[in-house]
Amino acid sequence: MDDRGIYQSSLATRIATLVHAHFDALPARCKPRSRPDGTNEWIPMSGIVLAKGDAPEKLTCVAIATGARCLYASQIPQCRGLVLHDSHAEILALRALNLWLINECMAVLREEQEAKVGKVDQSHMSERFVRRRQDRSENDHWPPFELCSDVKIYMYCTCCPCGDASMELCMAAQDDPTPWEMSAEFSDADPEAWKLAGRANFSILGVVRRKPARADAEPSLSKSCSDKLSLRQVMSILSYPASLLVAPTENAYITGLIMPEDEINSSGCSRAFGMSGRMKSLAGKFWLGDSAGRYGYRFRPFEILSVPSAIAKRIWPYRKPHPDEICQAEGRKPPKPGNISAVWIASNNRKVEHSYDRDHMKWNIRLNSETTGVLENIISGVKQGNKYATVTPRGASALSRAKLWDSVLNVFQFLKDMEDSCEESSDWLGILQAQTYAEFKRPQLADNHRLRLFYDARASALRDVRQVLRPWPPNHGDESWSRVEVLTDPKAQKTRIESSQ
Repeated sequence: MDDRGIYQSSLATRIATLVHAHFDALPARCKPRSRPDGTNEWIPMSGIVLAKGDAPEKLTCVAIATGARCLYASQIPQCRGLVLHDSHAEILALRALNLWLINECMAVLREEQEAKVGKVDQSHMSERFVRRRQDRSENDHWPPFELCSDVKIYMYCTCCPCGDASMELCMAAQDDPTPWEMSAEFSDADPEAWKLAGRANFSILGVVRRKPARADAEPSLSKSCSDKLSLRQVMSILSYPASLLVAPTENAYITGLIMPEDEINSSGCSRAFGMSGRMKSLAGKFWLGDSAGRYGYRFRPFEILSVPSAIAKRIWPYRKPHPDEICQAEGRKPPKPGNISAVWIASNNRKVEHSYDRDHMKWNIRLNSETTGVLENIISGVKQGNKYATVTPRGASALSRAKLWDSVLNVFQFLKDMEDSCEESSDWLGILQAQTYAEFKRPQLADNHRLRLFYDARASALRDVRQVLRPWPPNHGDESWSRVEVLTDPKAQKTRIESSQ
């Protein structure tokens, strides 16, 4: 291995151990448990780490998540923007990163406001990971913020993302290599539905797959984590709400995907994520960038970096055991996947203090309420203790559609208030104040050339990716709700009415 490989291997291990140190510092309620019958739980975990500057020590873990569940297709119409459709660890971690970025934009604005009245030193803003864009022209159509140029994004996963990247691993791990049969209901609904059949048809590679759940479970339309990460290689890590605030620069893409070495199948990862894999037809294509080429959508494959298996096994006791390990554990019940997803998001106001012990490859970390922005346990797409069919705003995750929409609206409203008459903020606010989520996602922009360019670029890139990753049927049914309506707490509303009488 050359020097570059040694550096990457060391960096991957540092990132992995940093994520695990944060998870270890979480309260016990966030971790898999031993059930009363003696069964242990396993769970996948993902984390997002940002590297700032050239020094590998400058690492910041901003989000971690666990989870292995998603909703059935029949449950989606009951979500009303308050319920998460997909609670797999990778997807929750990406949503958590997006909320952290939205909050980082707000933190930048608050510091600007305080600096104007002399409350803070503007040099403090150099510690931020997001900044205002300075090189903007009158007709510029990209959003007002961008990631600082020296920031890189790394994603760590304790196991290979489900779907195409993991098919070889999935086949090798089966006691019975017979793929699950697809339900007649699913196959009759779509002549190409076999491509979405979860674990069916192991021999068919390079296709879109749905989240499998159990073999006898009702089908979902949530695409696999492999497919959603492939989509992010063109669309950047920015989800739709965050993309209204943060421009798609080159470093708004994942630089490296890190996994234990025994979770990496080179053929599967190359096919799913590589430049010569299933998305090779998009290589070299560019969707509406600026004249300097700094902004815009491109196919930007990430590197696959590995953590030695011995280290990965030592630091993650909640991994899914290999079938050989289950066979060797005589008298023990096989572990089962946990049904609780945990989400931790760093505070944007105070960083987690940590130090690295090089000799033992160990991070020393202590979390508290000041360094934690969000800490949630999620079951069936809502915060633990709530039911998805009757969830109120208090029970909805901070990562839900309605709350992410609201978070972005708050940033633009703050920006408009800061700058008194800000034409751009007014433009965005007009979109953000749409009546329904469907209108928010697909606004009418006939009279706004600048914003129409932004939306057309994003829509064109998304359309081209989905032409490659086929079929990509949408999870319809959770669009016709109003943000104001669903985020109004019924109990609080009742209290206000009674007090006014």
